Amino acid sequence: MLLLAMAPQDERIVQTIERDWHNDILLFLQYKLPKIVVVLLVIFVLQRVVLFFVKKMRSRADHQVANFHRAAQLRTMASILRATSIGVLGFIAFLQILNIFDIPYQPILASAGIVGVGIGLGAQSIFKDMLNGIFILVEDQYNVGEVVLLAGLKGTVEDLSLRRTTLRDGDGTLYIIPNSQIATVSNLSRDYAVATLQVSVDASANPDKVIAILGKVANDVRHDSAFKDIAIADPVILGVDKIEGRAVTYPVQIRVRANQRDGVLRELRRRLILAFEKDGIPLGNDPANMLILRAPNPTASPAQQPLVG
Repeated sequence: MLLLAMAPQDERIVQTIERDWHNDILLFLQYKLPKIVVVLLVIFVLQRVVLFFVKKMRSRADHQVANFHRAAQLRTMASILRATSIGVLGFIAFLQILNIFDIPYQPILASAGIVGVGIGLGAQSIFKDMLNGIFILVEDQYNVGEVVLLAGLKGTVEDLSLRRTTLRDGDGTLYIIPNSQIATVSNLSRDYAVATLQVSVDASANPDKVIAILGKVANDVRHDSAFKDIAIADPVILGVDKIEGRAVTYPVQIRVRANQRDGVLRELRRRLILAFEKDGIPLGNDPANMLILRAPNPTASPAQQPLVG
């Protein structure tokens, strides 16, 4: 093994480097490491406190059975609080650690500001997303769990942040919509909805008899045990709304709780079909409004057969 002799000057340089390195390690272990541990511990405790309140808010939301809107609001606030706290506390920890290592963060922040101006044009959409997200939250336009129509897409709000809204439709498709693209909000889960059914019957049916049947069937649905807590007002039969050829349209309206229209309309259609079949009232043959076509009677004459358009 060949040992190379080291010059005295080089030896002193190596010794100086070793001494400085050793001193830096001791300084880090004695002073900086404890401070870093304290900073991380404080951040951890603060994050646990935030998560405690998030958990309490979600628990309160789960117990708000009678107030769906309040429950959705609590879930949304919990989600936003959790996401925001992680970013804010992480940024504070980063600045404190820079300070411990005697790295001035003011120039970094100033440089970040200059860079931010430079990329501002490219990041405008992000700022628009966040600004619109703030207005959505402050104005309480919609919350997690509510059914809404946003940017032409209908679905249940699964997640809401300052930058984006996540919807899932009835087919299970997940939509992620930047908040800046939300210009108009249609909230289907607030206050009440109106279940409207356009009933089309043949012009040969007596209008008074049709209106009477519509009123009876609609009131039966209104007071049915399955719908008495859903329908919140008596049905309204608006009479003859329009006549197109032999098809006469009678609108039926029932005010129901928000986002509960479909079940009421399905039951109303089913009962009307049975009632019209029982009383021999032919349904309108306008394809846009027709509920069902009666099966032709093979023993009847051609003139008595129902028209099929």
